[in-house]
Amino acid sequence: MRTRQMPRPLRSRPLALLLLVVAMPAVARSQTIAITGGKVYPVSGPPIENGTVIIANGKITAVGGSGLAVPARAQRIDAAGKWVTPGLVNAATILGVQEIGFSGGYQDASARGDHGIAASFRSWDGLNPSNTILPSVRKDGLTTVAIVPGRGFVQGQAAVIDLVEGSAAQMLVKAPVAMVGDIGNPQPAEAAARGELVGKWRELLRDVKTYSLRRVQYDANQSRSLAARRVDLEALISVVNGTMPLWLVADRASDIDAALALAKEFTLKIVIVGGAEAWQVADRLAAAHVPVMTGAMNNIPSSFSTLGQRQENAGLLRAAGVTVVLIGNGAGDEAAFNASNLRYEAGNAVAYGMKWDDALRSAALTAAEVLGVADKVGSLQPGRSANVVIWSGDPLEFATRAEHVYVRGVEYSRPTREEELTTRYKTKPPTYRVP
Repeated sequence: MRTRQMPRPLRSRPLALLLLVVAMPAVARSQTIAITGGKVYPVSGPPIENGTVIIANGKITAVGGSGLAVPARAQRIDAAGKWVTPGLVNAATILGVQEIGFSGGYQDASARGDHGIAASFRSWDGLNPSNTILPSVRKDGLTTVAIVPGRGFVQGQAAVIDLVEGSAAQMLVKAPVAMVGDIGNPQPAEAAARGELVGKWRELLRDVKTYSLRRVQYDANQSRSLAARRVDLEALISVVNGTMPLWLVADRASDIDAALALAKEFTLKIVIVGGAEAWQVADRLAAAHVPVMTGAMNNIPSSFSTLGQRQENAGLLRAAGVTVVLIGNGAGDEAAFNASNLRYEAGNAVAYGMKWDDALRSAALTAAEVLGVADKVGSLQPGRSANVVIWSGDPLEFATRAEHVYVRGVEYSRPTREEELTTRYKTKPPTYRVP
């Protein structure tokens, strides 16, 4: 006779509930927080002395002066003598899709494509939430980044993520945000000269238009051969329709002019990435309302395409009315493990002529606007995600530290990989002998 199973005792259920809570995303465990007494920089408006920022359920609910009412049960964070800003936004990284090191690491930031065309490549499909670099850059005040593909003249689609702990889907803010390509660096397998590369762009964009109008004939094999695979043509339709921006890597002034001409010919919405010599064509960029993503850490030409590179570039562009997004252009792979150098780029931009307010905005709200996520991140406004950083001082100063980092209302403070290794090897073993 089979013994009937008795129901589990009630005392086991609290443990199950605890395990469920531990397994829940950090965002779901956020609480009401009141950051008070700091110098608050909303970025979307003027700074607030002795300001208050209220966070609830992962969102900013109120920003104001010392008279702002604080909810009775809020956790109070005293920011007196500190600076409070939105989390920084780095618009050009490979965070989460490439690990440090070539041996045993991985590289999911670029696709092989077909004859240099990888328009259907989605950079975020290879996102690894356990990437060891993410906690380190987050601890330095970066809370939102774009994952940007590379390689080829049509490199693929970029996405925006928040640096929360959770699954790739939980990290995702928006995807895709842009198609990324190159117009100034012809590769031997794709083109032998710049003119040929620009010609390939024209052919491709014309074929995308043809494909979008003649899908039925294409499917029935009643169309001439086109410049790309079907999946890539499909991915580019939103570019030629003007609904998805096309980011074009270009440094030389003449390459930027070629990009502007291509955009005018096909009515494209473009952004220049790199832009070492963009200051030389600042008037034309401003007139065309084309943003530029550039940095301010480097003034040393790395090729004949960057002979005109200078650290005043960002300041000169902004003074001419160009929308500027600060990204890395210094040494040490600022797209990956040095992505947190973004604030040093902003500090150097100020040192070389950019206004302080413009520099902070370029690394926060302006970046979010160009990425199409300004309704979520980049500023301290009610309704935005609670991506907030409390700094020990001016965030653009070298010695300043990020003392509290909140992403979607949750503070992240666990040790980074570097700190764990430092702690592990700080104490020498008893058997250690100096050679």
